[in-house]
Amino acid sequence: MRIVNDIAVELATYLEEDVADVVMNLSSPPRPEMGDVAFPCFRLAKRFRKSPQDIANDLKTRFETEERDAAVELLAKIERIETAGGYLNFFIKRDYLARSIIRESIEGGDRPGTSSEGEGKTVIVEYSSPNIAKPFHVGHGFSTFLGEAVANLYEYGGYNVERFNHLGDYGTQFGKLIVAWKLWGDADALQESPIDELTRIYVKFHDVAENNPELENEARAAFGRLEQGGKDELALWQQFRDVSLREFNRIYERLGIHFDNTNGESFYSPMIPAVVDELKEKNLLIESEGAQVVDLEEFGLNPCLILKSDGSTIYASRDIASILYRKREYEFYKNIYVVGIPQKNHFNQVFAVMEKMGFPNPESNMHVAFGTVKFADGAFSTRTGNVIILEDLLDTSVAKTRAIIEENNPTMESVEIDDIAEKIGVGAVRYTFLRNGRERDIVFSWEDVLDFEGESAPYLLYTVTRCASLERRAPESLLERVQQIGDEELELLVSDDEQELLKEISRFPASVISARESHEPSVMMRQVMTIARAFNAFYHNAHILRAENEALGAARLVLAQVVGRTISAGLRIAGIEPVERM
Repeated sequence: MRIVNDIAVELATYLEEDVADVVMNLSSPPRPEMGDVAFPCFRLAKRFRKSPQDIANDLKTRFETEERDAAVELLAKIERIETAGGYLNFFIKRDYLARSIIRESIEGGDRPGTSSEGEGKTVIVEYSSPNIAKPFHVGHGFSTFLGEAVANLYEYGGYNVERFNHLGDYGTQFGKLIVAWKLWGDADALQESPIDELTRIYVKFHDVAENNPELENEARAAFGRLEQGGKDELALWQQFRDVSLREFNRIYERLGIHFDNTNGESFYSPMIPAVVDELKEKNLLIESEGAQVVDLEEFGLNPCLILKSDGSTIYASRDIASILYRKREYEFYKNIYVVGIPQKNHFNQVFAVMEKMGFPNPESNMHVAFGTVKFADGAFSTRTGNVIILEDLLDTSVAKTRAIIEENNPTMESVEIDDIAEKIGVGAVRYTFLRNGRERDIVFSWEDVLDFEGESAPYLLYTVTRCASLERRAPESLLERVQQIGDEELELLVSDDEQELLKEISRFPASVISARESHEPSVMMRQVMTIARAFNAFYHNAHILRAENEALGAARLVLAQVVGRTISAGLRIAGIEPVERM
């Protein structure tokens, strides 16, 4: 609400503080009867040598007696000001609150709360990052859904976002695959089901190698030839990479996710010698049991391994090379890695090395960590045993959703059911990954995921369809009035339910900012859910299309439209596509 900023400006004038600092201290009281905006005065007690309550009383008097035009204009929008327990509480006039919130939302259109704060700043978000030749499992799903939401949050703030998919396409496992392929590979099976075939021969390699250790030596030799650019090895590696990407891209297409950069580990490997040279020039490399490491004792971390004793590289070497490359090519404002919690130490080490190298603004490199996925019943049917394939999870969700829609809509066309079931089923899975704090483990329960009345995507999507349904069923005369809605009509939205809903809508932009700053989409998702709950309470308690008069009906229909747009905006940031029917 703009009036919150106006209140902050006046308080900043009285207190001789920055407006931004005052805004940080303004909050919403826990209960409506306590006011609409609250300002705590406790931090001012030492400065003014008064009790917080006395400071609140002084500020109240100042607000009510100030004669400057801006202050008088602000006071005209406020019903009353009260003090309680060291808080200064503002009660905004209900008609003004209704008019201003609706108008602000209408101005925002389909992107309420969007901003240009990031104009001219590039943010790299690295996420998903599956391993070539291996199944795309639910762990990759966590990174993919969370990373896409983080990227969308930055785009919503006007940042230039570069989406990176750092593929795991390098390492000794490719030597094993090359050897396994030459021994047991099936070209037809590779074309029909690439990941299944590559997984089969990789598992077989390990099974056979238990009784034939010589295979491990052959694999190391094959990877050595790959590193040296061996023609046959390079061709096979490229083939494995291409067919794996084809499978991954099919999943990404289904999810509506597109990357700007898919450079894998192999891309950065040739840059490592320059990294080693720079570390040597800066006297940062030391020998430890034949290996080359960077000491990080000053950061409270174990040494970061750069080169193994045999001269080969590891993840840290390639990540350091990638950071230097990204800074050189993109001059990024932030470089964000959306990777699981187990990699915290790895990224702490890499970022510490960057700091010791004198990298500018080392804090611009950030690790956004997340937890693991568990299943409530302890079991899940999947094509590869104990690995939960993301696509299996999506297919199951869509199938269960389709059954629910068929039962509730026996006359709906099959094609329409398929489209709606896909959006709701996939959206339900995405929401489950984003609804809680990202470092919390997810306990996956179908009863919760597809609960149309609970904390779920179906509930949010159903609320959007309810708003759309109101507009479809509204008489033409009411729709015409909505198109030319006036302030005098909007000012009729003064009931408790209407006011509570309006306030929750007004908090959506702040939730987006908070979610972006903390890299916690769950902050925004909780606000979207709160809006949906408030709307459904309003919907059940008020007549909209059969209101007491057409002016109030038009205002309430506009309010429903605003709710639909706001929830839809939050869903799209989360990567969930709204539907108009369910």
